[in-house]
Amino acid sequence: MAKLLIINPGSTSTKIGVFEDEKLILEETLRHSTEEIAQYASIVDQKDFRKKIIMDLLEANNIKVTDLAAVVGRGGMLKPIPGGTYPVTDALLEDLKIGKQGQHASNLGGILAREIADEAGIPSYIVDPVVVDELQPLARYSGVPDLPRTSVFHALNQKAVAKRYAKEQGKKYDELNLIVVHMGGGVSVGAHKNGKIVDVFNALDGDGAFSPERAGAVPPGALVKLCFSGKYDEKTIYKMLVGNGGFNAYLGTNDARVVEEKIEAGDAEAKNVYDAFIYQICKNIGSQSCVLEGKVDQIILTGGIAYSKYVAGEITKKVSWIAPVTVYPGEDELLALAQGGLRVLNGEEKAMEY
Repeated sequence: MAKLLIINPGSTSTKIGVFEDEKLILEETLRHSTEEIAQYASIVDQKDFRKKIIMDLLEANNIKVTDLAAVVGRGGMLKPIPGGTYPVTDALLEDLKIGKQGQHASNLGGILAREIADEAGIPSYIVDPVVVDELQPLARYSGVPDLPRTSVFHALNQKAVAKRYAKEQGKKYDELNLIVVHMGGGVSVGAHKNGKIVDVFNALDGDGAFSPERAGAVPPGALVKLCFSGKYDEKTIYKMLVGNGGFNAYLGTNDARVVEEKIEAGDAEAKNVYDAFIYQICKNIGSQSCVLEGKVDQIILTGGIAYSKYVAGEITKKVSWIAPVTVYPGEDELLALAQGGLRVLNGEEKAMEY
């Protein structure tokens, strides 16, 4: 039985899990105040602070690092890479430290995993970071050479639920064609073709459905006019698209549960916004069915909003003519990271080279 330490850093928290194979034996979310984080000039400067509280937690629970088989950290803003489980090599570590594609707390996942694992003489890994890029060449064209379509999405959860579905069906992930829809703070809809996500709607500032806090695709001409209207600076415009878009813009909340409460209270605009959200997701699913040439084995709904019976039911009603729908609500990132490490340790997958 392999015991794994899982580290998933966020901007104001560090989620920790200890697993024995796939069984979670310790879970803790370590919260960090704004004042604590503000002491550090950069993300990487937080390493020792976060490491100490992780080690203190392990000690308090009588868990010895020397009893672990591996440490797995959340992947960060690396260069675009294929999906999989990656050992934290010197090259990967350096790119996490410099923030190859940007500074984000998730960069600390691999940094902390490597340092803790090295001290115990065990391997360290990251799994399916947000920069996973398996796009087929045609998917990169946008219509403007300076604005290629890019792959930034919920790779960890998308890959995890796709592999979970394949395992439950007694099939291999790379034998299936799947459309996976992640619905959380952002939305990503990916076309999984024989083990590769060959097309995906960028979940951060891209071209798909709007979400609780992101605008998704907006009319480009109108956006250009808004940018040059003189009313807004660049930071404000970007915040309109990422953070204050979607549900936030229309309804003043990013919580789907609150939206459903508004609908139940008779709020007609809340109903329209929610139905438009569902409508756009279904359009994205239809687009990806064309990418897969109509050969879709299953559509999978996941993420926090997949808990909504209304959303899952309405999407199923609208797209089940394409393929059957499976719902895996939530986003168990700690388990997904553990499973990625275990697949390599158990010889089910080969570790990728960075």
